Amino acid sequence: MKRLVLLLVLATFAHADEPPTLRAGAAAVDITPTQFPMNMPGGFSANQAEKAHDPFHSRALVLDDGKTTVAMVVVDILGAGPEVLNEAKAIAAKQTGMAPEKMLICSTHTHSGPSVNTRSETAAAYYKVFVEGIANSIIRAHAALRPAALGAASQPLPDEVFNRRWYLKPGQMPLNPFGKFDRVKMNPGTNPTVIDRPAGPTDPDITILSVQDTKRKPLALFANYALHYVGGAPKGEMSADYFGEFARVMPSRLGGEENFVAMMSNGASGDINNIPFGTTRPPREPFEQIRLVAAKAADTAWRAHQKIGKHQTQIRLGMVQREVTLKYRRPSPQDVAEAKAVLAIKDKAAIEKLPRLAQNYARSVVSAAERPEDQLTVQIQAIRIGDFAVCGIPFETFVEIGLDLKKRSPFPQTMVIGLANGRHGYLPTLEQHPLGGYETWIGTNQVQEDTSVILTNQLLEMLKELGASR
Repeated sequence: MKRLVLLLVLATFAHADEPPTLRAGAAAVDITPTQFPMNMPGGFSANQAEKAHDPFHSRALVLDDGKTTVAMVVVDILGAGPEVLNEAKAIAAKQTGMAPEKMLICSTHTHSGPSVNTRSETAAAYYKVFVEGIANSIIRAHAALRPAALGAASQPLPDEVFNRRWYLKPGQMPLNPFGKFDRVKMNPGTNPTVIDRPAGPTDPDITILSVQDTKRKPLALFANYALHYVGGAPKGEMSADYFGEFARVMPSRLGGEENFVAMMSNGASGDINNIPFGTTRPPREPFEQIRLVAAKAADTAWRAHQKIGKHQTQIRLGMVQREVTLKYRRPSPQDVAEAKAVLAIKDKAAIEKLPRLAQNYARSVVSAAERPEDQLTVQIQAIRIGDFAVCGIPFETFVEIGLDLKKRSPFPQTMVIGLANGRHGYLPTLEQHPLGGYETWIGTNQVQEDTSVILTNQLLEMLKELGASR
């Protein structure tokens, strides 16, 4: 009898130590704008849209292991601020009982998307659609939770990612907006007599999280690629870019049930785009390059999926969120004086002789000097999904940062998501700052120059806290 009791006790402890059975749910909610014209942010000049070329969505994946419930959401938008996303999280939390700090919401960074400011009647109306759409995607995904299995893998697609920061040949560097010379230039063109070499690497991998039901039918696929956006949507039309097209075509690769949800998140792509510098790409019709990249990305995600083998049902989840306070960059008194002198120029001919965007960035310098706050507090997140990890960073994060996190992570596989839970400008590395270029200018980059080091160290601590080892 004593032996039987001992065996039962040991069996109970052994069962308690086993990872719990995973549950998962996914949902996609249409958030396509319906009121036009609407401004499309993402540039220095007005860009009005008269209609949507393709649909916009908020796509959510919710995972639950019995103790921890996490949501990972991808939204078709240039970038939403934390106050907007926190509003959506609060609505979803109230309906589901989930903790807001267990929700990651990232923007795709499509440059042909709607505005979520409230400075116009059309934008104010869309703001409500946007917030409620995000919340509803989480709520519906949570309501769809069911027993599930999960796998992860990556597969390279190197021929669609290009570092856009280049050294130029001697004598070819133009003046920057501040009347000075940078050492590297963003988007330098394709003329081989002008460009020399890229100033940084690329990350070729498409990384996926694959979710199946107990009958091995696909429920969801969450992908990540370090590619800024593609562009080339029809003029005057909004588009979710290759992120939305990937989500549309991916079901044809994997099949699955009617409610299968695929989503593509933006990786560490602050210095990466889809322009093959040094060569000339044949002309494309509107939207064609978006379709081409999305199809190749879907093929690559399918190949990654083939590498997974058996999906796992017993997976532990964990999620850590931290708030990190950073210092805003401040221009020097000389910088401010020079900026005010540029803004004081009223003669049209004299303005035309200024470097490109001189007055735009002069205004940014003055604004940075007059900003009443000295500090900015940002949210970063780390998620454990079994032996897989996710890092969320609320910046347009340089690819070097993503590669570094993947290399130093204690997890066998790590996904790095940019524009997660906010949008605070570009995040160059400490080494890239002295090279100059668009992504490092005040007004484009807002925070102290060692921010990448601070956030990387914080995220590595958080990953260690989540308890995985290689």
